Amino acid sequence: MGLFREFKQFAVRGSAVEMGVGMVLGAAFSGFIDSLVTDMLLPPIGLVYASMNFESLFINLSGGYYPTLAAAKEAGAATINYGMFISATIRFIIVMFAVFMVVRQINRWKKPHRHPMDAMTKKECPYCCMPIPSQAVICPNCSSSLSVDQPRWRVK
Repeated sequence: MGLFREFKQFAVRGSAVEMGVGMVLGAAFSGFIDSLVTDMLLPPIGLVYASMNFESLFINLSGGYYPTLAAAKEAGAATINYGMFISATIRFIIVMFAVFMVVRQINRWKKPHRHPMDAMTKKECPYCCMPIPSQAVICPNCSSSLSVDQPRWRVK
């Protein structure tokens, strides 16, 4: 029963739940990016790309002659398909650029992160003139004591 209890604690802990939600959102985001690349970005690029069919480029390692990659595969010849690698590389770069553009836009929509110190009221240290929290009794910058009863400099 102890193993089940430990597993339950792990499953309901925030990090495990967040990881599961992240995986579901990642799968949905993957479908979105794939559709963006396939349906929106590749068709215009395909007009230029159609004249350069990289996928038919290959090196035949078996010594025979095959006019196309399909013919070489049908014959069972060993080939290095460097054209497919070039095509996959181009697709990867396009996908990465699309992800960059989407994440960039999402980051623009998010509110800027504010440091908790910004929300506090501040005052200026009378000794080093740096901004400090108004409730501070010792300056975090110069270590001066800010209370009237204490000596000016703090000994470390």
